[in-house]
Amino acid sequence: MDELLWAGADAQARALREGSVTAPDLLEAVLARAAALAPALNAFRVLYPDSARAEAREAQRRLDAGERAPLLGVPVAVKDDTDVAGDVTTLGGRPQFPPAEVDSDIVAGLRAAGAVVVGHTLTPERCLWPFTETLTYGATRNPWDPSRTPAGSSGGSAAAVAAGIVGAATGSDGGGSIRMPAAATGVFGLKTTRGLVPLTPQREGWHGLGTAGPLSRTVADSALMLEAMTGGSYRSAVDTDPAPLRIALAWRCPVGRPPMDRHWKAAVSTAADRLRALGHTVTEADPGLGARPTPQFLVRYLRGAAEDVAALPHPEWLEPRTRRVAALGRLVPDRVLRWARDAEAGLHARLAPFLAEYDVILQPTWTRTPLPVGHLHGRGLTTTYLGIITRMPYFPTWNVLGLPVATVPVGFTPAGMPTAVQLVGPADSEARLLALAAQYERAHPWAGARPPAL
Repeated sequence: MDELLWAGADAQARALREGSVTAPDLLEAVLARAAALAPALNAFRVLYPDSARAEAREAQRRLDAGERAPLLGVPVAVKDDTDVAGDVTTLGGRPQFPPAEVDSDIVAGLRAAGAVVVGHTLTPERCLWPFTETLTYGATRNPWDPSRTPAGSSGGSAAAVAAGIVGAATGSDGGGSIRMPAAATGVFGLKTTRGLVPLTPQREGWHGLGTAGPLSRTVADSALMLEAMTGGSYRSAVDTDPAPLRIALAWRCPVGRPPMDRHWKAAVSTAADRLRALGHTVTEADPGLGARPTPQFLVRYLRGAAEDVAALPHPEWLEPRTRRVAALGRLVPDRVLRWARDAEAGLHARLAPFLAEYDVILQPTWTRTPLPVGHLHGRGLTTTYLGIITRMPYFPTWNVLGLPVATVPVGFTPAGMPTAVQLVGPADSEARLLALAAQYERAHPWAGARPPAL
């Protein structure tokens, strides 16, 4: 059973279909592991043992009757920015609204695919930060080094997957919030094309920056999750190597070519060499976007945060730096917001010739290992921004453009912390990214690596 917990959602679904494990037994192992690791990691805000047990029993009944569904009986976790019927959705803060009456579209899709929803994972307040620490729920910790953050904002989901509690979990990404925790914890993450995954009851996140997607132990796990979240077909892409691809290694980002820790830099070069060995052409090239994405991102992020806070019945309950972000966002005029939204078309026009020449863009993730837990605890907004901005310049551009990005684990620093890279594709190229990441995974598997303390 322990091996199966680490094997991921796809392997668990197969074991359930074959009858080598029952859904109730698998769930009990998940709940026991979650409880055992809660003091050390703090990945979940809440678990749903009663409803999950009922769902597991029903899944087993269906399995015994010969029914089949992609995730039938598989335990999954849901980030606490996504409505689960019967539970509050807190986004990392004191609950401001009653429990949700219905599931979000994402959760409804997971249940339709047979998944067993085990709980809500933790996130920083209002999903604003690349670390998962709140005054309300405390700090979530990285399974590879509990003194460090699993990043954010999908930090609880990433920690739960990296610790072998669940094989897959949902995340959301408005500026790197799937990719940053995936890279920090050594799991696979997929930021999806804008609009591919429904965000209902929201219309869009942060004026088009936000999207949802999976975090998982293997690429196949994420493909199954994406099928459930969208109703599309992605699992078959994982089993077939892509044709040779033209890959651009892009070292430049909106701040130029920032200083990088040598181990994170080496991870990018290693990934490039491995992709070449798999038959792909990897060429250093600059997409030519320059600094343009940064002001567009900041305007949409700040205004989006302000509007999010304005909709709350008790904004005074929020942490001081959250209120400060909202105050800055209220200063953004409508005309500036319109400029930021309209200016995106110019970025797409600039990028179009580049994407005609290259099939995939390879980029760094973090510039150095994410922060120690508590490093920015209780700090003001300026100190917080100064503490994070130089570590994460490679992420927000792709939110502005709404493009899909896969985060692929590469290796480890000498201190034992995971490293990773980003694979960026054109809009709606999730199948291509999944196929490429799965080919890489077959040659250089990562899911067998386990945090030594666990």
